[in-house]
Amino acid sequence: MYSLDDTIAAISTPIGQGGIGIVRLSGPEALAIARKLFVPARGELADGFVSHRLYYGHIVAPRSGRIVDEVLLCYMRAPCTYTRQDVVEIDAHGGIVALREILSLCLESGARLAHEGEFTLRAFLNGRIDLAQAEAVLDIVTARTESALRIAMQQLGGHLSRRIREIRARLLDLLAYLEASVDFPEDELPPHEVEADLLLAEGELAELLRQAERGMIYRQGVRTAIVGRPNVGKSSLLNRLLHTERAIVTPIPGTTRDTLEETIALEGIPFVLIDTAGISETQDTIERLGVERSRAALHGADLALVVVDGSQPPDEADFQVAALAATRPTIVVVNKSDLPPASDYATLLPEAEHIAVSALSGAGIPALEKLLVETVFSGQIALSDEPLVSNPRHREILRRAREHILEAYRARQEGRTTDLLAIDVTEAVNALGEITGETASEELLERIFANFCIGK
Repeated sequence: MYSLDDTIAAISTPIGQGGIGIVRLSGPEALAIARKLFVPARGELADGFVSHRLYYGHIVAPRSGRIVDEVLLCYMRAPCTYTRQDVVEIDAHGGIVALREILSLCLESGARLAHEGEFTLRAFLNGRIDLAQAEAVLDIVTARTESALRIAMQQLGGHLSRRIREIRARLLDLLAYLEASVDFPEDELPPHEVEADLLLAEGELAELLRQAERGMIYRQGVRTAIVGRPNVGKSSLLNRLLHTERAIVTPIPGTTRDTLEETIALEGIPFVLIDTAGISETQDTIERLGVERSRAALHGADLALVVVDGSQPPDEADFQVAALAATRPTIVVVNKSDLPPASDYATLLPEAEHIAVSALSGAGIPALEKLLVETVFSGQIALSDEPLVSNPRHREILRRAREHILEAYRARQEGRTTDLLAIDVTEAVNALGEITGETASEELLERIFANFCIGK
């Protein structure tokens, strides 16, 4: 998988119909393969292919001479390319048949099909980007909001990597001092503030971990379960928040029999809204399965919207739903505010925020959207200019590195031997290297790049 000596090829645009589609090649034979397949529209290329210039012509099957497609071709000479190898991109029409035929001709001419993420992997292995930047490429592709895109672009630009390298460099200096103290105990070494260095590193890692909590929200979204007994307006509320008729709405209780997920962005925060079946006792087998899925959705949610019918007094089913939601942040949405109120629902989850809305007219919906944002960040929603950690792998590594630093600090405070202290500092240094790639194993690389599409 990690050989850089062969030439890889893949379709780099989504499968389906579109205006254009791109077949990409990278490797030492990329230009030679292009010469076999590409026929310029205006005869021979007088000066050969000039790097980073578009050429108009056709892809022609070498054996039959049949024109496969009308294309634009760009040759990019190493090292000024995405992979730091020779790269050829063929811009063809977006039909899958044409793209697959062009790819097949590339493979017949000496290329092999790329693995998942192998173009970006080569960019990493050739030193163009580090591992954190490589992962940011995938985050950019999958970003669901402008804020998520901004965080990913910061990471691609190296903001997080620079911060990690600064912390790691200071720890390496500290480690060099500790190891010298062990290896040359008789020598007089310059004074070094060991405890101060450890506390500084711990503080910086703790700050990155605090940012990670927000970064994870921007990246993954807030899973928000819309729950309640049947026929209180859960699906109507989903449609109103989405500003589209996504869920089926009828006066018949039990219309929704499965969970339905849709994403909205509120002030840059993605909320994954989960419309659920009404939670109630039922003898209907299919409806009972829907209720079980509703309970599972609520169990896995970050936030619950408990919807009640404000035109009717609360019944036992409302309190049962409220009890299920009580273990997580909850907003009680008193729906049907356009009708005369039957109860203020004050006794239903009194510690939770209550808000009156009308999914029918839209009254109260802007206030609910504002409350959703405030519930997530307690009103502090402005995105910091500091680099944010938004990757679960990075958060776990930072947590592990901080634990080793704290253990090293405790060892220093308790007067344990220097070699024991150095072990924890070494573990912290190696952990941080897993973020930028200095200490990444082949198994880790395979796991990371397996999440990419083949053409990236």
